[in-house]
Amino acid sequence: MMESKSPVCNTCGEEIGVKPNGEFFVACHECSFPICKACLEYEFKEGRRICLRCGNPYDENVLDDVETKTSKHQSTIATHISNTPQDSGIHARHVSTVSTIDSELNDEYGNPIWKNRVDSWKDKKSKKKKKHPKATKDEDPDAQVPPQQHMEDISLNPEAASATDVLSVVIPIPRTKITSYRIVIIMRLTILALFFHYRITHPVDSAYGLWLTSVICEIWFAFSWVLDQFPKWSPINRETYIDRLSARFEREGEQSQLAAVDFFVSTVDPLKEPPLITANTVLSILALDYPVDKVSCYVSDDGAAMLSFESLVETADFARKWVPFCKKYSIEPRAPEFYFSLKIDYLRDKVQPSFVKERRAMKRDYEEFKIRMNALVAKAQKTPEEGWTMQDGTSWPGNNTRDHPGMIQVFLGYSGARDVEGNELPRLVYVSREKRPGYQHHKKAGAENALVRVSAVLTNAPFILNLDCDHYVNNSKAVREAMCFLMDPVVGQDVCYVQFPQRFDGIDKSDRYANRNIVFFDVNMRGLDGIQGPVYVGTGCVFRRQALYGYSPPSKPKMLPQSSSSSCCCCPSKKKQTQDPSEIYKDAKREELDAAIFNLGDLDNYDEYERSMLISQTSFEKTFGLSAVFIESTLMENGGVPDSVNPSTLIKEAIHVISCGYEEKTEWGKEIGWIYGSITEDILTGFKMHCRGWRSIYCMPLRPAFKGSAPINLSDRLHQVLRWALGSVEIFLSRHCPLWYGCSGGRLKWLQRMAYINTIVYPFTSLPLVAYCTLPAICLLTGKFIIPTLSNLASMLFLGLFISIILTSVLELRWSGVSIEDLWRNEQFWVIGGVSAHLFAVFQGFLKMLAGLDTNFTVTSKTAEDLEFGELYIVKWTTLLIPPTSLLIINLVGVVAGFSDALNKGYEAWGPLFGKIFFAFWVVLHLYPFLKGLMGRQNRTPTIVILWSILLASVFSLVWVRINPFVSKTDTTSLSQNCLLIDC
Repeated sequence: MMESKSPVCNTCGEEIGVKPNGEFFVACHECSFPICKACLEYEFKEGRRICLRCGNPYDENVLDDVETKTSKHQSTIATHISNTPQDSGIHARHVSTVSTIDSELNDEYGNPIWKNRVDSWKDKKSKKKKKHPKATKDEDPDAQVPPQQHMEDISLNPEAASATDVLSVVIPIPRTKITSYRIVIIMRLTILALFFHYRITHPVDSAYGLWLTSVICEIWFAFSWVLDQFPKWSPINRETYIDRLSARFEREGEQSQLAAVDFFVSTVDPLKEPPLITANTVLSILALDYPVDKVSCYVSDDGAAMLSFESLVETADFARKWVPFCKKYSIEPRAPEFYFSLKIDYLRDKVQPSFVKERRAMKRDYEEFKIRMNALVAKAQKTPEEGWTMQDGTSWPGNNTRDHPGMIQVFLGYSGARDVEGNELPRLVYVSREKRPGYQHHKKAGAENALVRVSAVLTNAPFILNLDCDHYVNNSKAVREAMCFLMDPVVGQDVCYVQFPQRFDGIDKSDRYANRNIVFFDVNMRGLDGIQGPVYVGTGCVFRRQALYGYSPPSKPKMLPQSSSSSCCCCPSKKKQTQDPSEIYKDAKREELDAAIFNLGDLDNYDEYERSMLISQTSFEKTFGLSAVFIESTLMENGGVPDSVNPSTLIKEAIHVISCGYEEKTEWGKEIGWIYGSITEDILTGFKMHCRGWRSIYCMPLRPAFKGSAPINLSDRLHQVLRWALGSVEIFLSRHCPLWYGCSGGRLKWLQRMAYINTIVYPFTSLPLVAYCTLPAICLLTGKFIIPTLSNLASMLFLGLFISIILTSVLELRWSGVSIEDLWRNEQFWVIGGVSAHLFAVFQGFLKMLAGLDTNFTVTSKTAEDLEFGELYIVKWTTLLIPPTSLLIINLVGVVAGFSDALNKGYEAWGPLFGKIFFAFWVVLHLYPFLKGLMGRQNRTPTIVILWSILLASVFSLVWVRINPFVSKTDTTSLSQNCLLIDC
């Protein structure tokens, strides 16, 4: 059985200790908030004398009669917090300094790294034996209040939040809005149950096949709606206090205590991803409103293009002028291309007389910079036969993009070039990982993991922010917004990442193809934030580095001694403590996580033999790879390069960790870093973190943090959706399927699991959706219908269902602030994508996963018109256009055929016709943006006019034929009698 423990301090993570009478130390007698003496002294020293949880004042007399068994260690923490500039604040768990002296365990290069760490754990074990006996009997570790509850309590007490300098609070949706919303959801669920009871008990015998198909489709739609709706049950808003962050970690006369951040920017082909766009992203990062010594920007060139390298050289040179200009005049946004293209009064709020002159000079410098970049792009259009050559005459190492060595070049930085005013600039690093034939490189996920290792060796910031090359920093304080959560002493320790919403430039006002994804980012993601946090969407996300390494959050229950070190939320071990330790390690390899992936604080629960085995160098190498420098960096939770590392060897070590064979026989891409196995690696990566018990946070500042570009052309948009849907199908067919992965651990909340299930099953909705969109045409052509003649009760049931659907949407718009146009565009593209890209993704996914066949869809472009949003009108033919085009044609033909049939049958046929026509128009209205994009701009005649002209012309033609006003009527009776007299 696991030995009971003293409560853990919510601030530093150490045990709070006991009083002389054997009782646990309690600072606040109102709520029993767990805080140790050292941290309480620090709070008093800083002038904060109010409880972090309830807001009541502390009793200062509690400091006089405290005797903690870990006083020496906690005093060290207090000194560490007060004096060490590189620590990111008191929110972090204390980690013993890694020593490299006199170790008996060396890596293959002969660098010792382990002995002092083992000694520190031994010291902790010896102190543990002196613990007061009552501390082992009365404490229930599960009785501690989780950090999420702390945040909820603070949100209910704004005065306490203000008084304690809390960096962020939760703002719940007003009860008047959320209560009615939930009532309507329950009402809609009840009506759905009654609706399906009616549909199943009232089959249509004359069209049994059509009826059965419609019922199956409707049941799947209802299931899909439940998966999408209930994760939005508890949406929340958040508010951050950047001024408090600065007051706490940036005191005058002292070095900034803000945590360092490593930025990752990924690019592959500079001819498809313009270097000027990537340069703007890099410039916006370098000009951030954040301490320059805390910012490092790593640019991954996965195509090893000399154009990318040369453009980065030009970017670094221009940054020496651009960065001081932005910081001097508080420019927003700090991407020059987008700043100079703003159609606003740029003199607003500017008071320096020199601003106009310097702005004009800077705009001229930027235009000259663009000319130089354009010249580089023009030169790169045609590759020389002998390959590219650098300025010194040597051949460019990346001439063969599939077979080249790793390359690293450090620009700017602490010892590099300074800006024009003599100030330091953030570090800028060019990285191109090694590639050789016969190795699997895992595309973007592999490139991101290479950046994780390079950055750990060179700078090792505790937090990582990744951006796509076309997503620039729109809000220079975006990182500070994220730090309000990650450095918050109340909730920060359990946060694995902070996700920002994606916002886009260059989209037409009507957002024809729902490129902005407003419903997803402003509704679904806020709903998930009220559960366990938003999903990771691939860009605009600030990670905690320790979470990427596979460690569990510090507040989760300790692992049992009899458990293997690889026990996780997914596969907890059930081995008995009496089992031989060597067998424990063998069994651990059969679990989900490797033996080295564990919470560092959990090692106190193991005896000396097991602990030595777990921290052995071999165990770490099997997880993180053969690099002692990198392994040592993984143990530094507050970041920073180890003092024991020789700076002259860092570049050589960085080249080593991006070699193509480094990840072989390790856990990279399996349990640590970006996870492999799907082209949507973002979903998998976030899912694994949530399964380990981490939570994420959704940050929506008033000024969007990042902005990017999105494909506004129909075919490009469909191919983007195809890629996302294919990734979901791959996850569904993998071992990481949310339907079963991580069920035994209980760390993934069931509503969060429901949301992840929705992200992988939504492509399969395409099958019933295509069938359902075909039914109206079949009903019109055959004269049958899927619903029998309705009684009064059935009519009320159908009416209630429609009303509940409308009310759900209206109340969702009310609490989310989304416009009705955005909601309608989302519904339209749900149908357009469902009957095209999602359908192809399902078949391609099964072919790829089961038969190993990979199908590509070719796109042929035509010339766009030279006007604003000209790309919107480009007509590109692709096979993805075939299914929705076919559905449009057959439904329009069905409408014409339905009118023709009604005209022939007479008045009694018009009643049933209207139901079928309504059904068909539902399909046509949802596919209308597709039809508009398919027709392009043509002769500039509105598409709706063309559509109605065709329909009305067809209907009136049928009516005209039926009436025959200019044809004389023939007496059919006499004609038939005359025919009988003819001898055939």
